[in-house]
Amino acid sequence: MSRLLTAATAVVALALTSVGVLAPNAWATERGLAPTASNITGNGSYSVTSATITGQSGFGGGVVYYPTASEKFPVVAISPGYTERWSPFAWIGTRLASWGFVVVGIETNSTLDQPDSRGTQLINALDWASNSAPQAVRDRADSTRQGVSGHSMGGGGTLSAMNQRPSIRAGVPLAPWHTTKSWPNVKNPVFIMGGQNDTVAPPSQHAIPFYNGVGSTEKVYLELAGAGHNFPNSANPDVSKALVSWFKRFLDDDTRFSPFACDWSGSAYSKFLNTCPV
Repeated sequence: MSRLLTAATAVVALALTSVGVLAPNAWATERGLAPTASNITGNGSYSVTSATITGQSGFGGGVVYYPTASEKFPVVAISPGYTERWSPFAWIGTRLASWGFVVVGIETNSTLDQPDSRGTQLINALDWASNSAPQAVRDRADSTRQGVSGHSMGGGGTLSAMNQRPSIRAGVPLAPWHTTKSWPNVKNPVFIMGGQNDTVAPPSQHAIPFYNGVGSTEKVYLELAGAGHNFPNSANPDVSKALVSWFKRFLDDDTRFSPFACDWSGSAYSKFLNTCPV
């Protein structure tokens, strides 16, 4: 009987696929646009809408971005840095959502919040998307596939969030800052990006020790040659490639993005460290 049920299930799955009905999320790991070297630095194939976040608790509001397609998508929460607001990073919200993510770009409770507080707020934003957001967001948010990112103290908050919640499947700290340098309990994939000429969070004092100090065996440190601290604050092709490829690979399990997630070479990068066998 079990063999008959297994065979019947396989037939149903094949039939659903053949008529264009989306299979369950666990099967549909290759969704949306296939990546190329040129398109991964731009928007994906999903149409996107957004809404201002009001009436929430646990973080300071912000903007949620999500595809208009009626599917379940991974959820990514992103924090700005010290004294920053969300608006300079709005391009990231649209970019990631167009590749098939629900993105919560947060305002923090205070622009002076420290990294650990930002990490807690990132977790609260992930939970908001799945549990108390407007219905259109909840219908699209897959709470089993969560990622985090952030700039500066928001990058430190990214590591803190992953440390607080080990089920967060991937993180991308951008020019991160934190007084804690060792993160042995952060074991899921991490992509850390720094700027060679960053004087606010010098990579030698922050990003590189973080890379060395995380417990993950799938990690990258990429340093942008000549870049300062605020390289993510406007549309940046390297930031786009890193965010899209890392989250597609490790939140959607889409191996089409493996070559882009861990293959960086050329004079645009002053340092590249890599232990991710993708």
